[in-house]
Amino acid sequence: MDARVFDKSKLPSRHVSVGPARAPHRSYYYAMGMTAKQIAQPFVGVASCWNEAAPCNIALMRQAQAVKKGVASANGTPREFCTITVTDGIAMGHQGMKSSLASREVIADSVELTMRGHCYDALVGLAGCDKSLPGMMMAMVRLNVPSIFIYGGSILPGNFKGRPVTVQDVFEAVGKHSVGAMSDEDLKELEEVACPSSGSCGAQFTANTMATVAEAIGLALPYSCGAPAPYDVRDTFCYTAGEMVMELIARNIRPRDIVTRKALENAAMVVAASGGSTNAALHLPAIAHECGIDFDLFAVAEIFKKTPYVADLKPGGKYVAKDMFEVGGIPLLMKTLLDHGYLHGDCMTVTGRTIAENLASVKWNDQQDVVYPANKPITQTGGVVGLEGNLAPEGAIVKIAGMPQESLVFTGPARCFDCEEDAFKAVTNRDYQVGDVLVIRYEGPKGGPGMREMLATTAALYGQGMGDKVALITDGRFSGATRGFCVGHVGPEAAVGGPIGLLRDGDIIELDAITGKLAVRLSDAELEARRKAWTPRQTDYRSGALWKYAQTVGSAKGGAVTHPGGAAETQCYADI
Repeated sequence: MDARVFDKSKLPSRHVSVGPARAPHRSYYYAMGMTAKQIAQPFVGVASCWNEAAPCNIALMRQAQAVKKGVASANGTPREFCTITVTDGIAMGHQGMKSSLASREVIADSVELTMRGHCYDALVGLAGCDKSLPGMMMAMVRLNVPSIFIYGGSILPGNFKGRPVTVQDVFEAVGKHSVGAMSDEDLKELEEVACPSSGSCGAQFTANTMATVAEAIGLALPYSCGAPAPYDVRDTFCYTAGEMVMELIARNIRPRDIVTRKALENAAMVVAASGGSTNAALHLPAIAHECGIDFDLFAVAEIFKKTPYVADLKPGGKYVAKDMFEVGGIPLLMKTLLDHGYLHGDCMTVTGRTIAENLASVKWNDQQDVVYPANKPITQTGGVVGLEGNLAPEGAIVKIAGMPQESLVFTGPARCFDCEEDAFKAVTNRDYQVGDVLVIRYEGPKGGPGMREMLATTAALYGQGMGDKVALITDGRFSGATRGFCVGHVGPEAAVGGPIGLLRDGDIIELDAITGKLAVRLSDAELEARRKAWTPRQTDYRSGALWKYAQTVGSAKGGAVTHPGGAAETQCYADI
């Protein structure tokens, strides 16, 4: 590689490493054992979401070492640092889940501040659990220095009584146990075997959905996001990413050259095609926002509407991420979408080549049934759809992958709860009726605060055998592991006077995932009368990080973002 492309006069690190005035700064580098040559090279931030909170993140520090070797081999100087992660599987079902979505912003902000403060020239970001993936990608496009995203990899499936299982089975087992359909002994055995390795949840939940997005949007190397965490090939991907980020510096290929409107549409397509998590409808607008691109919930839903569902992945299907990787990986999924006219093939990627060029040598594998051809899909409608109506003027989202056609329409009386705990208690005690629409509100971005996921409640319903006999709507979120007619992101949220906050027990709610309708059988006049009588609720979070988050967070429609975004920029970090 030509050393002239690494002229420090054109890179941010010149501010901390070049000229007589930076002698004090260089003295710090010498104190850490760096050589004059290393100080003269580009500085590459290697950001990891490593922690000991959960298996999702536990392998990231080891993988970061492989990245650093790759950077050094290509005449770069890696500078490793860590940021936080809140792991949803641990935070689920209690007040800790309020920290989850807020952590996405803290991850993006802390990576930005570390990069800015130390003037790093490029970024390789490693992430494992749900919010850390979009948080890291948001930081990349916000900073706009050459960047490559690395997913830490998925967990291997467990084995319970001869059948493969995931953590989804454990959550649903809680519901079975509550109605006497599972013994104490079986529940204990299941929890001990469900998660047998490091890595993020193995099915197409939020982590694997956003990992699929990372390849489709062009920020990750092909195949790299599909390999399970325990596979040694992950080190090869990490090493290569370290090398490739130096090539991106040399060619000045930046994230906003990659994350365009078309790339965001590609990302939404793979979410729908893989039956991915509804959380993608929150994270894609947030990534777009960092670039100054208007790509809200309705724009995502438009793509979902016209994309076929082709990957037979859990929770709606049969397989997990490991299975898809072993039959061809995410490129196989993308290849059939490209061949049948869905993907934009001209989008640039971190390989320095376009999507079409990356996929040119991918051959269709007809000896597998994990990914169906896009012209012979599982269903014509994508695995995730958007809803709208007088109950959701700012939209809502539902995952329908794996749901039979006759289950896509539901009408029933509202049963209202003002927090998840009350709903979970009612479900645990079977204090609801077949045909009810459970309404969980004041759990939105501001109202929670933090827009909690409701997997504990939805999994308990499914475990009780009621997944297709009741529906659930919320201004909060759902885990990617949620299944059944569960509608999230209902906006405007209750805390700002949205219609969901005006509902009363017995109001008739209509849900139609075929036509995209979410409505309540009330007149405009009745809704307006209720709105005038409505008063805001106070939360218990009057200080600290969650209070601060609630003051700035926007609606789910726009991605629940907390700052003006790329459209308001006058100068980008990469150009300082």
